[in-house]
Amino acid sequence: MQTCALAPTILGATDKTGTKAPIIGVGKHTYEAIHDWGELPAGIKYGNTHGVAEDSQGHIYVHHTVHATSESADSMVVFDENGKFVKSWGKEFKGGAHGLHIQKEGSTEFLYLCDTARGIVMKATLNGESVFTLGYPDESAAYKPGPDGKKPKYSPTNLAIAPNGDLYVGDGYGSSYINQYNNRGEYIGTFGGKGKEAGMLDCPHGIILDHRAGTPVLTVADRGNARIQRFTLAGKHIDFVSGTNMPCHFNFSKNGDAVIPDLGARVTLLDKQNQVIAHLGDDSESKWRDTRKLSRDHFTPGKFVAPHGACFDHKGNVFVVEWVEVGRVTKLRKV
Repeated sequence: MQTCALAPTILGATDKTGTKAPIIGVGKHTYEAIHDWGELPAGIKYGNTHGVAEDSQGHIYVHHTVHATSESADSMVVFDENGKFVKSWGKEFKGGAHGLHIQKEGSTEFLYLCDTARGIVMKATLNGESVFTLGYPDESAAYKPGPDGKKPKYSPTNLAIAPNGDLYVGDGYGSSYINQYNNRGEYIGTFGGKGKEAGMLDCPHGIILDHRAGTPVLTVADRGNARIQRFTLAGKHIDFVSGTNMPCHFNFSKNGDAVIPDLGARVTLLDKQNQVIAHLGDDSESKWRDTRKLSRDHFTPGKFVAPHGACFDHKGNVFVVEWVEVGRVTKLRKV
């Protein structure tokens, strides 16, 4: 694990030398867009920045795939709330780093990490020490080998945790099922599967437990179907939520707003009733699929390219990470 020894490269140096950061949003949901936030050590170069989360100390965790030119292979980079580098680790997630979730269990916080390349979910300490690992869901009838002897593809993208500790893992890049486990990692059941009908999914890329109305509801970013779909904890379809084009994942603020990284060049805010508040940094009419492969100077200030992960911090600011080859971390500072 690397700590604060290396000299940092301040990616957002232009903002710090007089260039004014753009202001985006509407009304009470107005933000200063600080692109390339965080003092990244010179030896670490981001690959695709896929996930972001905040712990109880206000530290920000960024999960990235690691760029081919990076001296360090660490996939997890941790900053304090001011953007100072704290530590990095996670060489084993290089190339597969994807979703992450921080969960407090008793007095201790744990990370739950998805690796799309190795096809695993790992529970770890905040320093990256493994607690347990979930691999291929052999116990599920949905994953039995076909007539050709080949197993269905499995590539987990994100997960959610129920009040009783059950884990719901979205097989977003595999066979579009949701697999449920108890808090010891023991298999319980499977639902979903690829399709367009109610209860069926196409790339369940993100997943979260929504407690805002009292009864927990499993909310899924059904990205391939361009919708959000809601389920009971038993996996029964409830309804659909509109307002997003390519939803990737979710996070909730203290006041009940939801932030959704909407892969096609915008970040969507929903209120408690799941009505659209705003599409932040909307550049959805651009050629964002081409732009995401380019160097940083091709990214337009105040606009997003391919938002893939987002979270609120304890002050109501929003952090957005993007599916771009050189990585991009943006802090939306509430103004």
